[in-house]
Amino acid sequence: MDSIEVRPVTAERFGDLDELFGSDEVADRCWCMWFIRSVKEFHDAGRDGNRAAFVRLTEDDPQPLGLLAYKDDRPVGWCAVGPKSRYERAVKTPTLRGWKSDDEDATWFVPCLFIHPEHREQGVSSALVETAVELAAERGAKAVEAFPLAGGRRRSGGSDFMTGVEPLFAKRGFEPVHRPSANRVVMQRKV
Repeated sequence: MDSIEVRPVTAERFGDLDELFGSDEVADRCWCMWFIRSVKEFHDAGRDGNRAAFVRLTEDDPQPLGLLAYKDDRPVGWCAVGPKSRYERAVKTPTLRGWKSDDEDATWFVPCLFIHPEHREQGVSSALVETAVELAAERGAKAVEAFPLAGGRRRSGGSDFMTGVEPLFAKRGFEPVHRPSANRVVMQRKV
């Protein structure tokens, strides 16, 4: 199996994100703005506006917006990660509404992952999640949270699957801390 290299997203990697997100209509439209922008802003912006907002955030935010996974120097996976406060819309979802981390200011969040269709089930997600935890720890986080689908069964082909599944995070040391519904679990890993 080819080794997976994971790197933080920088302006120099936008072309790689264009290539990766271009492999999926939903990812290409989103540019990982779904959990950051309001619904109206997200939909009004469309693909080009969401990409532009991503570029601006990358330039303005001292923390990386996420990680890219590579195999043979080709982009094969993406993981959004950063301070939980960045993901204002995610925090307001029914899944997270009312849930407070022990230290909100020192908690990072992994709201979504996207793996190129040809590279799924090959360890890319695991490498991304593990590197996300390492990055958060390096940047002073005390915990990392995610809100994957509960259990391991894929329920639909929809974009909800991009939040990951419980076993992926459990294998990386995350523990359930809140079960807001039968379909979702909030998981946390102390760092």
